[in-house]
Amino acid sequence: MEHRVSFTEPSLKGRALRLLGRREHSRAELEQKLKRFEEQPGALARALDELQAKGFIDEQRVIESVLHRRAAKLGLVRIKQELQAKGLDPRAVTEALAGLQTSERARALEVWRKKFGKPAATPQDAAKQMRFLASRGFGGDVIRRVVMGDFGDGGSDS
Repeated sequence: MEHRVSFTEPSLKGRALRLLGRREHSRAELEQKLKRFEEQPGALARALDELQAKGFIDEQRVIESVLHRRAAKLGLVRIKQELQAKGLDPRAVTEALAGLQTSERARALEVWRKKFGKPAATPQDAAKQMRFLASRGFGGDVIRRVVMGDFGDGGSDS
């Protein structure tokens, strides 16, 4: 009787593989998305253990995927929030973000250029531009420099 379900509904492992086929997921994300399908206690943990042992679940790949997809559009604050929400190791998140810090101003400048393209004409426009960059997760100092046009001091703003 228990085997009839396998023909109509995918197994926990099958569901996990389907999710992983769309994009990288952390173990914590998969647990959260699949726990409602667990019929026997421990079945989900066993399925995820097996997938992790085979390399289907890899936290470093999740981090790299998020950085690849989001770094061009978001600042450190937002990327950090996304990585933390995935339940990833805090040290791995900190290490990944350290590499992005050097390009924060250049990335903010590019986001600003795509959205606005020219310096703010009024203080209200400047405030709007600052709010936009803040909503994207860029830091206050970087935002002020970009919006106020301070691209000097030899930084890498290309």
